[in-house]
Amino acid sequence: MLTLMRQEINEIPAATARLIEGSGEAIREAGRALRELDPPVVVTIARGSSDHAAHFLKYAIELQLGIPVASLGPSLASIYEAPLRLSGAAAIGISQSGKSPDIVALTKAVRDAGALTLALVNTLPSPMGDAASMAIDIQAGPEKAVAATKSFVNSAVAGLAIIAEWSDDPALRAALARLPRDFEAALKLDWSVLVDKFRDAGSIYVLGRGPTLAIAAEAALKCKETSELHAEAYSSAEVLHGPVSLVAPAFPVIAFAARDRAEGAIADIAAGLSAKGADIYITSGKASGSVPLPFVDTGHPLTDALALILPYYGFVEQLSRARGFNPDAPAALNKVTQTK
Repeated sequence: MLTLMRQEINEIPAATARLIEGSGEAIREAGRALRELDPPVVVTIARGSSDHAAHFLKYAIELQLGIPVASLGPSLASIYEAPLRLSGAAAIGISQSGKSPDIVALTKAVRDAGALTLALVNTLPSPMGDAASMAIDIQAGPEKAVAATKSFVNSAVAGLAIIAEWSDDPALRAALARLPRDFEAALKLDWSVLVDKFRDAGSIYVLGRGPTLAIAAEAALKCKETSELHAEAYSSAEVLHGPVSLVAPAFPVIAFAARDRAEGAIADIAAGLSAKGADIYITSGKASGSVPLPFVDTGHPLTDALALILPYYGFVEQLSRARGFNPDAPAALNKVTQTK
């Protein structure tokens, strides 16, 4: 019998198709509003996997539109009650439930401070959706497993679709239209080679650069949540500024590389770590001494990066069971985290 987590991973292509079809008009409206506003800066509001989706969208906005994006700490509103100055800015809040009190408080504070505030939520109506200027249903459907999978992916896809409308980019629109098919292909990729290597590991590094850094952060979180395996995500450049000192022979590393301008740089770092004796697994064929992991070429660097998380989710669900855990019910975690 499949775990709930595995069932929800398998639902991702259908959930993405549902989002593109069912929330298309809301996405186009949000894109038009952002184009008319032409904000000089964008801020994001999120925690956990939703924050990794926000981090992914940070890179997407900066690469596509050249507009700087910053993450705001929810405690600014919920604890410090700090006044914000955001007139003319835009904000993107992301939440599966739309209920976390600190996220709701910051969404309201940002809107009150003058920002056009978009909420990407899987639950409407919800307090976060009500607090925002505009709410977009990410259409992931009910997510019963504690570890977020399809809601993470659909949050990122919703953001990319808004960016495609905002920037009026036909290439990104076309890549998004292909995503349900590409995600189906990504689900069929086999990363089980990692299970035996990581089953008895005590710690791993997960690397990325640009948009894949957000994918690395999400991957590291899922390792901790579902498998109680210590995992740290680093930029493939930042890992050389200290963390590399822990990389000993047989130290396991996953490097996420998309088909973009950072692929060669990530591959070079992976090759250097391999030369130190580390066990390197990379989604590229360019790194000497590393084990290549299969990937789907989606035809666009941003969707290439996002598609990498699907075979990883399949692997980490296997890993959780191989390490003797239940991936549907990680210890000490709840679906909705009530933080102030």
